Amino acid sequence: MNRDILIGGAWPYANYFMHIGHLAALLPGDVIARYYRGNGDNVIYVSGTDSHGTPITGRAKKENVSPEVIAKRYHEAFVKSFGAMDFEYDLYTATFTEEHKKIVQEYFLKLIKNGYIYEKTIQQDYCEKCGKFLSDREIVGKCPKCGGEATGEQCDSCLTTLNADEVQDKHCKECGSETVLRDNKHLYFKLSAFQKQIEDLINSSENTWRKQAVGESRKFLNNGLIDRAATRQLDWGIKIPVEGYEDKRIYVWFEAVLGYLTTAKRVAEQRGIDFEKFMSKDNPNLSTYYVHGKDNIPFHTIIFPALILGIGNGYQLPKYIVSSGYVNMNDTKMSKSKGNLITVDELVEKYDTDSIRYFMISNGPEKKDMNFTEELFAQAHNKFLVGMLGNFVNRNFSFINKKFDGIIKEAEIDEKIVEMTKELFRKVGALIEQAELKSAIDEIFEYIGYANKYYDEKEPWKQCKEDIEEFNKTTYTCAYIIANISNLIAPFMPKTSLKIKKMLNLPEFKWEPITLKGDIKINELELLFNRIEL
Repeated sequence: MNRDILIGGAWPYANYFMHIGHLAALLPGDVIARYYRGNGDNVIYVSGTDSHGTPITGRAKKENVSPEVIAKRYHEAFVKSFGAMDFEYDLYTATFTEEHKKIVQEYFLKLIKNGYIYEKTIQQDYCEKCGKFLSDREIVGKCPKCGGEATGEQCDSCLTTLNADEVQDKHCKECGSETVLRDNKHLYFKLSAFQKQIEDLINSSENTWRKQAVGESRKFLNNGLIDRAATRQLDWGIKIPVEGYEDKRIYVWFEAVLGYLTTAKRVAEQRGIDFEKFMSKDNPNLSTYYVHGKDNIPFHTIIFPALILGIGNGYQLPKYIVSSGYVNMNDTKMSKSKGNLITVDELVEKYDTDSIRYFMISNGPEKKDMNFTEELFAQAHNKFLVGMLGNFVNRNFSFINKKFDGIIKEAEIDEKIVEMTKELFRKVGALIEQAELKSAIDEIFEYIGYANKYYDEKEPWKQCKEDIEEFNKTTYTCAYIIANISNLIAPFMPKTSLKIKKMLNLPEFKWEPITLKGDIKINELELLFNRIEL
């Protein structure tokens, strides 16, 4: 029976271009989706642009345009970047779409009905000159820790995370006036009500969530979950479907994670799938994967499950949490203000996309933070892609083209290689399903290393003169290896897989060993990779 698979990639925020940190965190989702599609499973792979919030309104004011212009600008840039890196979402959308807004409002009302959203009056900073309550980023003042300039969210100097009530000497960012405190009503989500259920979820997920996700989540739980404001003083975002809250919008932390449900539901409807049955916790055939960076862990492991529980639709809670560490540039934390950052588009302009995909999986931040330098990237490309994979394919096919007009004669395939290949598909498949992608690609390259050794030991350049039957066995076995490499690498390096398939006239990718029959005519030989010289 085909399995039901939901894969959600974290929604990049529309305030800057996509950088390699985003790529490293989100690429596992595309690899896992391609693998399951190759198995013939029912895959819904979704994401979109997180397009609401104060950073966008701040940038819009600075540029004297509407927030929608900013959100759409970066949404289009993200679509381009994902396309350049060969991501194959079933739907990549944005939180400003009407479909998303409508379903989020329905969920909001359901949480109110179920008793998990309540009204609370708080004291909030108010600018009398501008005549409005201020959001965190609209407040400027002094950091209580270092004395540097800070907003109501963070100190720009020491980067300490702050609450608005901690900032000293507060002023309105727009007009410079001193702020005053006034009572303001907000709606709060009763996150504290789900402490025990989230604890149980994490305890039962130790084998399917990445370790850093389990550890970070337990830190939050150990401090005790506290209720969170579900509304924010903004005019850009999803309107609150409650009378008396016309001057506020639904907080982005609330609505962005619900995008997995709103978007997947749309894909399911387009395919004629009953989404309620598909997402049901009683669907034994369903596996859900949520793919994101380390800074997004609590939103996926605590807040999102609590929202699902509160809405009460009986959906499956996150089964696989695929969180990644940070990407540092040249041993330093990436920062666009410091210029220590490289965007996906800049990387794609210089290098092959499959090389980038390979590096970000084989050297990526799967278990800990990674360091990216172009030197490390070039070394990995030259050693593994040129020296191992490209070399094995090229030395085989070039020799056959030169000596035998590109014809590989049918012969007996080495049984040891056949058994090794079958076992490799099983092992790599299991690793991908557990989101252990680095181990999976390492297994594949061990196989390629073995193949190079096999070729060297058989010495086909001698066999063709001394024993043509053994030569045919060697070359047909090597063709079998290359054909199966095309399937094994397809989720990781789709373009390279297609190049190999084109040379051998192979069928489309399926996650299964390829069986060769008859003589093989090599089509036009294409070099898989060129060396990178820095």
